[in-house]
Amino acid sequence: MCGICGFSWRDEKLIGRMNSQMVHRGPDQAGSFSCDDVSLGHRRLSIIDLSEHGRQPMFNEDKTVCLVFNGEIYNFRELRSILENKGHVFASQADSEVIVHAYEEYGIEVLQKLRGMFAFAIYDQKKKTIFLARDRIGIKPLYYYFKDGRLIFASEIKAILEDSGVERRLNHQALYDYIGFEFVPAPATMFRDINKIPAGHYLIMKEGRIELKQYWDLSFKKNDPRLTYDEAVEKERELLDFAVKSHLISDVPLGVFLSGGLDSSALVAMMRRHISGNLKTFTIGYHDKTFSELDYAEQVARHFDTDHQVLMLDDINSDYVEKTLWHLDEPMTDLSTVPLYLLCKQAKEHVTVCLSGEGADESFAGYDRFKASKLNQFFSILPASVRKHLVGKLIAQLPDQPQKKGAVNMLKRFVEGANLPKEGKHLRWQYFSSDKQNDLLFTNSFKAKAVFDPFRLVREYSSRCDADDRVNEEIYLDMRYMMTDSVLMKVDKMSMASSLEVRVPLLDHVFVEFMASLPGSWKLKGLKTKYVFRSALKGVLPDNIVNRGKQGYSLPVKHLLRGEMKPYMVSLLNESPVIRENMNINYVNQLIREHSDMVHNHNHVLWALMNVAIWHNRFFC
Repeated sequence: MCGICGFSWRDEKLIGRMNSQMVHRGPDQAGSFSCDDVSLGHRRLSIIDLSEHGRQPMFNEDKTVCLVFNGEIYNFRELRSILENKGHVFASQADSEVIVHAYEEYGIEVLQKLRGMFAFAIYDQKKKTIFLARDRIGIKPLYYYFKDGRLIFASEIKAILEDSGVERRLNHQALYDYIGFEFVPAPATMFRDINKIPAGHYLIMKEGRIELKQYWDLSFKKNDPRLTYDEAVEKERELLDFAVKSHLISDVPLGVFLSGGLDSSALVAMMRRHISGNLKTFTIGYHDKTFSELDYAEQVARHFDTDHQVLMLDDINSDYVEKTLWHLDEPMTDLSTVPLYLLCKQAKEHVTVCLSGEGADESFAGYDRFKASKLNQFFSILPASVRKHLVGKLIAQLPDQPQKKGAVNMLKRFVEGANLPKEGKHLRWQYFSSDKQNDLLFTNSFKAKAVFDPFRLVREYSSRCDADDRVNEEIYLDMRYMMTDSVLMKVDKMSMASSLEVRVPLLDHVFVEFMASLPGSWKLKGLKTKYVFRSALKGVLPDNIVNRGKQGYSLPVKHLLRGEMKPYMVSLLNESPVIRENMNINYVNQLIREHSDMVHNHNHVLWALMNVAIWHNRFFC
């Protein structure tokens, strides 16, 4: 795991500054290469081949191909054998060198050969091209800036900002999208002139021009109609075991995050098949049981005899929030960001690599929003006037309850989402704003700078999906629209903040493609989420773990904003230039009062605004 950066001209001082901004991503080594056409930089966190031979930038035999790479290639040994038989000569045991020689052999088609997580840049001296690529799922980030024939790229935005020619300008459209969805959808960032390379895409620069192309998308058509449910369960179990085993390749100590939920517990079970000795597990706990899965995590740890480490969280100070925003580069309001940051810091004291269970909720229809979408088929039978003006108003008057979920809180959230436009599909329950709130929140000057259409990107992504059933259509939106720029961005940035590599076996693309080939009714059966996944884990995990619902380890933000963090919130939002310029500050204070008095739970919008204010203070002021 590393950090990469570069640009399309020669400047050793600038590449050095960009590298220095990402020292946390790779504290073991720094490397660079410059010529008239390109400067490339690399920060190394040594995982495979810890020797000097694994140093980057990495070259081919005649030094005409130069690579900087971030990630892990899990099939590198098989690829290496093929390439050696074709005459390629290797100088290291590193997985990165396989990319160099595979590019020599296959060109851009190298992307079809790789099984892993990656973001890389290749300079081809013969073709005079810069080739940037990001893995299929989007596990590893890659940003770029292009203007007047100048290309700059990096694993983190803060490295790009080291070039004084890059203007720091707010992206108003991104800010509008973020307030509702709590992340900035690709290809945009919160900086107007800086973009993300989307998952499954590559970018080529040649003769001062760039071309961005997609090389992979998730298809639901590759199904085998002869496959029975029992056969699918068996194959799923085999692919899961293989994915976990392949992700154990490492020359440094590794462990696993164990929340006590189904996904992380499945990883522990599969890891224990291949690790007979000490297996380190790490978890977070809260004293408020409605926010904690600690008892389940400890049960799984005992069941598989792991060396279990627990981090108890209650008080979260503003310093942690501000540190996470600096590492994220742009606001992203996942309520588990700060806990994950602290968990990674703890894990790094013991290991350099951790496995984590991200991806199963998206691939197997594990979130409550999938159930809400199904239930809405019955709720929508009621006339719209009854749903909105009678039921909606009655439910909205119910006071917020202190627990994380609970019947009242879940009912209120269901009705709020159900009354949003149908085109939002199941993401209506992941959208935390409304036309009314947006109208009251944003200033008139802001409204002239953004398109107020919350689900325009959802429509665009939906049009690309080839699924034939509702559940798989919704899975596509989770996998391709939501996950990359929210969940996976959080995992990458929070782990790299502590120089910890996190691997996500459940997002092995072969495993993901197989799961996509199965009918949606096998994933969401009735209101039972992850049905086929649970079937594969029967007998592998204790029954109560297999059958329990999703909880997660999100921060109890709504309580914090009513308690110890309220003074910080009030001063931060009222003094922030970006909030005062773009938001109706009187309405913001109304939201604060209603939240404090438990009239409504506004933690999502308030936390989102706080993150914007902190981000702006760190990057603009």
